[in-house]
Amino acid sequence: MLGHVHRDGALTRAQLTQRLGVSRSTVGALVSDLTKLGLVQEVVPSRGAGVGRPSHVVAPHSGGPFVVAVDIDVAHVTIAAVGLGGAVLAREVVPTGATLSTPEAIAELAIDAIARLRAAGGPDSRPAGMGVSVPGTVDRRSGRVGVAPNLGWHNEAFGTLLTELAPDGLPIAVGNDADLAVLAEHRRGSARDCDDVVYLMGRVGVGAGIIIDGAPLRGHDGHAGEIGHNAVDVSGPLCHCGKTGCMETYVGDGALLALAGRPLPPTDEAVAALFADARAGDPAALAAVRGVAQPLGRAIASLVNTLNPERVLLGGSLSELLDIARPEIEASLERFALEAPASTVQLMQPTFGADSALLGAAEIAFTSLLADPLGALGAPV
Repeated sequence: MLGHVHRDGALTRAQLTQRLGVSRSTVGALVSDLTKLGLVQEVVPSRGAGVGRPSHVVAPHSGGPFVVAVDIDVAHVTIAAVGLGGAVLAREVVPTGATLSTPEAIAELAIDAIARLRAAGGPDSRPAGMGVSVPGTVDRRSGRVGVAPNLGWHNEAFGTLLTELAPDGLPIAVGNDADLAVLAEHRRGSARDCDDVVYLMGRVGVGAGIIIDGAPLRGHDGHAGEIGHNAVDVSGPLCHCGKTGCMETYVGDGALLALAGRPLPPTDEAVAALFADARAGDPAALAAVRGVAQPLGRAIASLVNTLNPERVLLGGSLSELLDIARPEIEASLERFALEAPASTVQLMQPTFGADSALLGAAEIAFTSLLADPLGALGAPV
């Protein structure tokens, strides 16, 4: 029941009875337990024009238990309290830099934020888990980050570090940013009704979150989707990963700024300014956007030929590229992809925009609570 309310929002008791295939009295007992736990709340609608008594509406309780979602980017760390149903209740955005880029510093920042986020909630609010999005390869079982080249992390026991610092018993989950972004969009966003989808995440680096036949595709040990490190030209620019000619050196934020003749390294403000100038008709900014569109379309074509997705979602800075240079991206896709899969794939922007990975981090943090709310929070009084 809690899973249905979390995914779909307010539902009537009649709808829950039909979905769960149980009696009305069983639904009533479940609603009572979840209400006592502070997870749901009931509203009795005013009588409408229909005949009979209106069914009670069961909705997520915004002032109840929440999860802490953390999205780590090269330029900043976003930490948020997220309630059932995916509502962002409070957030903090902290710029990173030389003094705030190590696993230890970011772990302390995330854990220290828990008390402040709890204070922003209601009297019944309490953390029920923490999910963290990392721009790198992640072992989902241990939370170990294998490599996050744009952060300079290599073989970091990040999940263990968080667990040691967190309050006793708080579940910790760590995942790759693109994997989490596609999870959020598949649950309740632009890919909700689509079981074959690729989410291309564009920041300083470029990664892909992939769902095939409704299931996440992570590979043998979690390294699937590192499309940003596919070699485009072995004699090309040096990449953060130490190799040359990687795709993200042609498509990432650094490539965009370099093509426009603007200073590096990339920052959120610099990239946003470039897109604003491109929309205003600045020739150099427009030329940079169109220069990135061609290799981006070629990268999408490779994914389309290999995976045959129904949709490709372009997130981060790639969403802005799609908005400004869709014709150029689609022309490149059509040139390099096979006709059959190219004719059916849809290029779309994510519903949650820059929050996709953050909300995906919340989703993995909710896992324990949704699986066993009584066990996670204790039996209702």
